[in-house]
Amino acid sequence: MEYRLLVDLEVIEVMDKMPKAQRRRFLALFDRLRAFPSNYSDYHEADAVGRRVEVCILSPWAIHYWIDGADRHVKILAVRPADV
Repeated sequence: MEYRLLVDLEVIEVMDKMPKAQRRRFLALFDRLRAFPSNYSDYHEADAVGRRVEVCILSPWAIHYWIDGADRHVKILAVRPADV
């Protein structure tokens, strides 16, 4: 059973400024995250309350997301430039 994908409005605003081809790459990755979210994590961090936040690099971007296993949600929290 796939996870439900929830995307923060700020992520949508960032993606809206991207070229169409880049947006398609993001949407394809988001679709894969729904099926197997833990398979795409390059590393993880802790948020302000200690939750594990996964980070996936889609060069040159870092996609921060939280896997909510209890509700079966993948929550895309932020898209930021990746550290180089």
